[in-house]
Amino acid sequence: MPSSVSNKSIWNIAYPIILGNLAQTIITFTDTAFLGHVGAIELGASMMAGIYYFVFATLAWGFSIGIQIIIARRLGEGRLERIGVVFGHGLFVVMFLSLLMFLCLHLFTSQLLRNIIDSPNIYAAAIQYMKYRHYGIIFVCFNFLFRSLYVGLSDTRPITYSTLLMAVVNISLDYGLIFGKFGFPEMGIGGAALASVCAEIAALIFFIIFTIAKLPLKRYSLFAFHKIEGWLMKEILKLALPTMLQRLISFGLWFVFFAMIESMGEMPIAVSGVVRSVYMLITVPVFAFAATANTITSRIIGEGKQTEVMPTLFKILKNSLFLVIPLALICAFIPEYVIQIYTNDAGLITACIPVLYVLCVAAVFMAFGMVFFEAVSGTGNTTAALLMELAVLGVYMLYIWYMTHIAKADIQWVWTAELVYGAAIGYVSWLFLHKANWQEKRI
Repeated sequence: MPSSVSNKSIWNIAYPIILGNLAQTIITFTDTAFLGHVGAIELGASMMAGIYYFVFATLAWGFSIGIQIIIARRLGEGRLERIGVVFGHGLFVVMFLSLLMFLCLHLFTSQLLRNIIDSPNIYAAAIQYMKYRHYGIIFVCFNFLFRSLYVGLSDTRPITYSTLLMAVVNISLDYGLIFGKFGFPEMGIGGAALASVCAEIAALIFFIIFTIAKLPLKRYSLFAFHKIEGWLMKEILKLALPTMLQRLISFGLWFVFFAMIESMGEMPIAVSGVVRSVYMLITVPVFAFAATANTITSRIIGEGKQTEVMPTLFKILKNSLFLVIPLALICAFIPEYVIQIYTNDAGLITACIPVLYVLCVAAVFMAFGMVFFEAVSGTGNTTAALLMELAVLGVYMLYIWYMTHIAKADIQWVWTAELVYGAAIGYVSWLFLHKANWQEKRI
């Protein structure tokens, strides 16, 4: 059956998410671009500490996806008054989750990073970064929740505005605090972390003001007192916990991936710090259209149009590739100019180019993989998504271990693991959507 979802509808959801996904990407890009001109140690340390921090943040991201799926389903069902009830339960969980993660980061970061990072120089710089950065985890958790509300409602304009605000705040404060400009003290890597926290605070303030001023609070029953409904909390957690665990394991193993690279030496981790930032920029549309696939899948199932899921996913994939392929080609044709944004070290630039070629190809495979994988979660089968992710990540980690410890391959061959992951997760997700009985899943 052909899809009734138009390309315009897909883009109306996707393009603000693209800008929204740029929020963390811009922080990473700005930190990497500025710190690359400070030194290779600071560059590697900010990458290691940044990924370590995001491993914790993925718990909030995973939980917010569960909330997003339910909000999108209620929108499709026309039960608008339940949206505020679901969001209120989300606020309750996020308050406890953010406090717990803050305490973990505050108390255990020093010991954890000491056990993972080999280089004393990179460890010292990473601790300096986390000294400030861990305060942002509370604000990040609530920002994810507000994004899930707007993505679930298919009204993603405020995500655009918050992203622009974050970009302005982060870039301005990065320049001032890293290099000691505009009357600020010269803080180096610590300044990059503090600038990121301020940007996250600014985004949360914006979300609160915009929601109160612009959304029909009574229609959605937002910010009203709602008694905790045990059955609803159970359903939310049943849906969200597999997604939280899946995100935690996925990004946790990505951190292990970089820890393996860090053990190869300070140059490989500096190279990875640069190419990771470029890769994140190329794949911004990948994850935006994947989130679009998630919310549209949930919505059209709520509308009773299960037969339209597969044709809609292929339409979303075409739109994703429409953006990803040109971005990858630009990076592949002018890699030196792209890398020079981050560093003027000729040796580092030369070492980055082969890795960048690999990641340009990997981005195309990831576009395929993530659209179909997020659609599995959109059907409500988050446990199935978790099991698929675990299987694929097992292959992914074995591949990385072989490349780094047995083959002792050059860094560009280690990064082919991203290509393997994208192809594998896409195939198993496509197979599930074709073969499994997911059409009657109720949430």
